[in-house]
Amino acid sequence: MKVPDEWHKGFFRNSFYNPASAAAVAKAPAEAAFVLRQLKLKKGAALLDLCCGPGRHAVEFARSGLNVTGFDFSREYLGEAGRRALKKKVKLRLVRGDMRLLKFKGEFDAAVNLFTSFGYFRKLSDDLKTLKGVARALKPGGLFLMDVVSGEHVRNNFRPRSWGDMGGHYLLEEAELNGDGVFNIWIKINKKTGKTLKKAFFSRLYTQERLGGLLRKAGLRPLKFWGDFQGRPLAADRNRLLVLAEKIK
Repeated sequence: MKVPDEWHKGFFRNSFYNPASAAAVAKAPAEAAFVLRQLKLKKGAALLDLCCGPGRHAVEFARSGLNVTGFDFSREYLGEAGRRALKKKVKLRLVRGDMRLLKFKGEFDAAVNLFTSFGYFRKLSDDLKTLKGVARALKPGGLFLMDVVSGEHVRNNFRPRSWGDMGGHYLLEEAELNGDGVFNIWIKINKKTGKTLKKAFFSRLYTQERLGGLLRKAGLRPLKFWGDFQGRPLAADRNRLLVLAEKIK
């Protein structure tokens, strides 16, 4: 299965995929509340939301009194985040860029990376480069909370083909596993017009051991892992992998 190395440059557009569905937005307050309980930040603390997307979590963090910087590659998502912040009457600092090239240095009390917004690059060294950038961006002792799909769960429940009714369109998915991750082709079929859109993408799969090892290489010490936003432990039947890490002083 062929997937362009820089596939993300054409994938994250509202015309094809928007992570701020009604269901996802409805979950955001509870997810953000869990994150905030773990970070234990004081009002006015600086928080980096790496790959903030349309800002559904960033707005919740800002509503709690934090100074939030949302960072993302997608112009469309950043525009939506800005409109969401305006509607909720909160301030967001929004920055566009490549997560592998973070230029912040010792600026943030904490950082987050949520909704499997990591592991997109074909080279593992690019994932490490991203995490090193996060470590640089944090103040000494700063915290970093990640939320990615559980690689163990994906492998145990893998299906090479699937489809779903997404309301206005059908979504057909073809997938291929290897030792590093999963390659996907998504085909959207508009119910009214029959028009199809097709895009391919790659996601590196992480287990607790693999992600923990990479965080340590980047200068971030894992403190705790969870299997969902309810704070339950990792388990084979839970599809999330959350980790709280601390910048090594």
